[in-house]
Amino acid sequence: MKKLLLTLMGAAMLVGTQSYAQESTTPEKNDYKWQMRLRGVGVIPHNKADIGVIGGQIHVDNNYIPELDFTYFFTENFAAELILGTTKHNVSTRSSSLAAIGGPSDANVDLGSVYLLPPTLMVQYHHKFGEVFKPYVGVGANYTIFYNEKSGVAKDITYKNSFGYGYQVGFDIDLTDKFFINVDFKKLFLKTDVTVDASNLNGGAALEIPAKVKVDPMLIGFGVGMRF
Repeated sequence: MKKLLLTLMGAAMLVGTQSYAQESTTPEKNDYKWQMRLRGVGVIPHNKADIGVIGGQIHVDNNYIPELDFTYFFTENFAAELILGTTKHNVSTRSSSLAAIGGPSDANVDLGSVYLLPPTLMVQYHHKFGEVFKPYVGVGANYTIFYNEKSGVAKDITYKNSFGYGYQVGFDIDLTDKFFINVDFKKLFLKTDVTVDASNLNGGAALEIPAKVKVDPMLIGFGVGMRF
């Protein structure tokens, strides 16, 4: 009886040791605190502007970019995501009046191009339906940096960096414990004060055209991700 008891105790200790080793080397799904995604994103601005002097409306064209993001999970449901991506847009006015400088009263003015870098931090709520489908929603803030401006037909153009906000909805579909595909929709609210130096179009006399511009892009993304 004593030998049998010692044998059972030894077997139990062996099974417990093997179980602990397996748990230590094989992480469960909820052990992953970080996610990284790489998306292809369509950027569709919904722009509006109040343009001084020449009037008219602003036009900012669409673009397609790669986007990288990192997500940290505080709990199984709550996370924070940092979104990184930069995009180039061509800019022009529509139906502006150049009569004051001897031009047409209904003209489209080429204002060149500009790059936008809007790093965005989202606070997210994640949910799980079944084993593989994981939708989420998020809200957050961004700081948009405008750089590498090209002025088009004007002498110079400047954009003021600014804070904004946004929201997102999306979902992940697991391929394995670590890898998944992602579909994501974001709406960012971006605005800037623009100043156009058009003195070269006014015979060298000073002519500054101010504008308050809302870019407000919609971003539709599809990509792949990895947990770690």
